[in-house]
Amino acid sequence: MRGLLGFLPWIVYAFVATGDEWRWGAITGLVIAVVLVGLDRRAGKGWDEIVIEASAAVFFACLTVFALVVPHSPLTPYGPALVNLWLAGTAWGSLVIRRPFTLGIARTMAPRDIWESPWFHRVNAVITTVWAAAFTVAALCLAFVPAAAPHATALVIAIKALSFALPALFAAWYPKRARRALIK
Repeated sequence: MRGLLGFLPWIVYAFVATGDEWRWGAITGLVIAVVLVGLDRRAGKGWDEIVIEASAAVFFACLTVFALVVPHSPLTPYGPALVNLWLAGTAWGSLVIRRPFTLGIARTMAPRDIWESPWFHRVNAVITTVWAAAFTVAALCLAFVPAAAPHATALVIAIKALSFALPALFAAWYPKRARRALIK
């Protein structure tokens, strides 16, 4: 469950910025991300364990500067889509470099003797792919919401919630299934 705490800056941003006030959402996301990165690094966590938190710090630093410099940007309604696009890029990028972002988190929960196994890497590649796909689909959906239904706050929140909840449920379920299949 601790792995999901890394998504807190993104989740808080989604709620704060939904009312077209992305400046406060960006600042809040940045503060939470920096605090999480600081606490995690102080606790001795490696960068591979806090990919999402570090990604959030970079994203929200950039977004905060942009939102303060251009507060009435035409991109404002697309903030939720940009968040998911960035998360998708983070997840897909980690797969491209063959270091799925879930590996570091999974290592904190798995016995050390399986960390280097192809099975462990494959399970995390599948989980990261599901996260990446969910973020990509959500980014595409959220890119169309402002034009199709500009005041559909509930729809934006539902898409955002599903883009986190469904992969989180899969990440909890899939390793158990993969382990059972490996044992058979």
